[in-house]
Amino acid sequence: MLAAAASVKLSTAGTATAPKMALFKPLHLPPLFAAAAAAAGPRPLSLSARPLYRQQDPLFLASRVASPAPPPPSATADGARPVEAAPAGAAPEEAARRAKIGVYFATWWALNVIFNIYNKKVLNAFPYPWLTSTLSLAAGSAIMLASWATRIAEAPATDLDFWKALSPVAIAHTIGHVAATVSMAKVAVSFTHIIKSGEPAFSVLVSRFFLGEHFPAPVYFSLLPIIGGCALAAITELNFNMIGFMGAMISNLAFVFRNIFSKKGMKGKSVSGMNYYACLSMLSLAILLPFAFAMEGPKVWAAGWQKAVAEIGPNFVWWVAAQSVFYHLYNQVSYMSLDEISPLTFSIGNTMKRISVIVASIIIFHTPVQPINALGAAIAILGTFIYSQV
Repeated sequence: MLAAAASVKLSTAGTATAPKMALFKPLHLPPLFAAAAAAAGPRPLSLSARPLYRQQDPLFLASRVASPAPPPPSATADGARPVEAAPAGAAPEEAARRAKIGVYFATWWALNVIFNIYNKKVLNAFPYPWLTSTLSLAAGSAIMLASWATRIAEAPATDLDFWKALSPVAIAHTIGHVAATVSMAKVAVSFTHIIKSGEPAFSVLVSRFFLGEHFPAPVYFSLLPIIGGCALAAITELNFNMIGFMGAMISNLAFVFRNIFSKKGMKGKSVSGMNYYACLSMLSLAILLPFAFAMEGPKVWAAGWQKAVAEIGPNFVWWVAAQSVFYHLYNQVSYMSLDEISPLTFSIGNTMKRISVIVASIIIFHTPVQPINALGAAIAILGTFIYSQV
């Protein structure tokens, strides 16, 4: 269009205003630039330095008429292809992945709340944490063995090296599990989880003084509200018990070492999160069983069981079964979610899980909470969230 307009203007100038053409002096290019311009030929008009589509040369397209290639799915009708085309189906896949993670988190939190409620009910009527811990691991082991036998889940391919690497992880897991159950038997569920929210402080201190790792200053500063909040909650706890407090602290320390051993010993082991936790439960059960018999024993269990059934009724059996099954399920879902998300997202989810457990247990068990105690819990949990961010 511009060329046509230029030709019209030139023709008009040649007939009516020919003398005016002398006013324009011809532009003489240097020989080098003139040769380059002649070789390049006329440049097509372009409105953008970055074209949205890459067009094929018409002469090249004409030479391929005899055997045309089918255009790609993203090509336009004239054969043009976008320079940067988003992969088809990327948005639906990402949405599906986010929905899957959301389902994992909601299921994880719900199962954890249910477990803590039934676990506390059982311990109130049957205060034998060693047997209660053993039954939780036994239920999970039985569930996974049945799943592997019926091919509902694929059994992992393990060797002797795998079980050797898993052994220190299982020892730490057993100690942490029993210590947390002992704490739950002695104090309120909310208090146990407030103290257990201080696990990041143990993680940093152990990594610093035992492993020689260094952290930036914001990480150390984020520990101050965690330690201060836990201390404030412990001092103002109405039903404070030293055994319950120490149980929660030992559980924190044991789970920190469990995570360290897991990272160091399980590198290069290709086992899914679900099967990894199943193997961990079985090995922990084998470690815990002899100690449970030594610490409590069948005679104590039988007497306590008869008393609980006489006071509660048949519902007590259901409570024991529920706390055992839900313990395995919530841990299994948490390990499955770890396959899909980053450790940071998992840490944030774990913090939110504690909040849901604390609130639910206070409502269900009518736990008396002083305002200063609630403030300490809020500060500790906020510190845990800040730690996960920095």
